[in-house]
Amino acid sequence: MPEPPSPPKSSFEEMLAVLKAHAGTRDKGPPPVDKWNPIHCGDIGMEIMADGTWKHEGTRITREPLVRLFASILRKDEDGQTYLVTPVEKIVVKVHDAPFTAIRADRVGEGKDQQIIFTTNVGDVITAGPTNPIRVERNGEEPRPYVLVRGRLEARILRAPFYELVEWSEARDGVLAVLSGNASWSLGSA
Repeated sequence: MPEPPSPPKSSFEEMLAVLKAHAGTRDKGPPPVDKWNPIHCGDIGMEIMADGTWKHEGTRITREPLVRLFASILRKDEDGQTYLVTPVEKIVVKVHDAPFTAIRADRVGEGKDQQIIFTTNVGDVITAGPTNPIRVERNGEEPRPYVLVRGRLEARILRAPFYELVEWSEARDGVLAVLSGNASWSLGSA
């Protein structure tokens, strides 16, 4: 007696299967998402909220390893759209602010040798510098600071780490400036 056909997999399930297969064959470095050029497979209801919460079809994804896996294959293209990218699929992700949040800032060294190291909500560790700049937008009077994580993907720096940046900054010509990795960024008026 032939076996009944299995139900078709959703794009979400197919993506998980490809990710699991790829995870078992690659080294521990980040996936080369910038080199993958799969076909666009549409929208499966993935979104990243402003607080860093990931959702699928309105339901919060609570499994941290799954969120980290998805974060590892996130890419923002030149058109400004963010996608989950595998070697065979490209699925749109709605991002409400930045895809990541910088939940911690650590300072190594002082003065011109100072380096500021951020940790994101998905475990990325970034040293601010020329390749990972800090920028601050103004939303009215409230500053909205960001640090570049990789590619075009940024992390919004949360309030506590931002206050540490302010503490580590120096006033120059009425502006607070913070140094890291031989680069300097304005945090706003002193």
